[in-house]
Amino acid sequence: MKIKITADSTCDLSSELVQKYNVGVLPLHVIMDGKVYSDGVDVTPEDIFKRVAESGKLPTTAAPSVSEYEEFFKNFTDEYDAVIHINISSKTSSSHDNAVNASKSFKGKVFAVDSLALSTGQGLLVLKACDIAAEGKSPEEIVKILENLRSKVNTSFVPDALDYLHKGGRCSLAALMGAKVLKLHPLIDMKDGKLYAKKKYMGGIERCLKNYVNELAETYLNYDRTRCFITHSGSEPEIVAKVRAQVESLFCFDEILETVAGNVVTSHCGKGTLGVLFICE
Repeated sequence: MKIKITADSTCDLSSELVQKYNVGVLPLHVIMDGKVYSDGVDVTPEDIFKRVAESGKLPTTAAPSVSEYEEFFKNFTDEYDAVIHINISSKTSSSHDNAVNASKSFKGKVFAVDSLALSTGQGLLVLKACDIAAEGKSPEEIVKILENLRSKVNTSFVPDALDYLHKGGRCSLAALMGAKVLKLHPLIDMKDGKLYAKKKYMGGIERCLKNYVNELAETYLNYDRTRCFITHSGSEPEIVAKVRAQVESLFCFDEILETVAGNVVTSHCGKGTLGVLFICE
């Protein structure tokens, strides 16, 4: 059976991975200064950093419409026996609802899966779907496996600063100033499809990331060793290298993939945010 795996652009998979696994990607919309851009097509995180620095305003994002999902799915339904589309969490976007409504036009040939994640937490499920499809499982089996796995995905990040969280109304001015004085860095985690501040680390970003990775290793003793993502929004190469070395020493992944976070994570958390994401058992 020939199955096509597709996803929203919020899965933050690199172009190399998209090509390697033949993943179809539908961009979300990014709105800046009244102009609508396509996520990852004609707008990049660097554009967002520049825009926020100049205007002090964050961009907004919007889900593709039902008709856009229909047009997207039509690209694959003639060639493939089934399409499995993995959405950004339904708790953070209307993308999943729109994809589900669009799938109704294809008489059971299109399956929309709520990842209950974003960024490469969503991306992990996308690549897992590709792995399973290659084993010859049916669309129904793949969907069931993904729905059982999604609660086991560690989707977490540590921002370097709270400025973007403050601009987005997720952090008070007092908390922002206190964080700058005390050098506090929150751990942003995802639970039941929603982002929340799980705890705070104190000190420079390198120290905080070291503590973060240590705690991941202590917390998740059993995990899927297939792959792990180190995903960041413009972190310094030396910092990423140190995190990678630490992950290599504490975990036993078959591959560690480094990716740059897309516009959604960038818009929420800002430059220098970094996360280590993987599937737990």
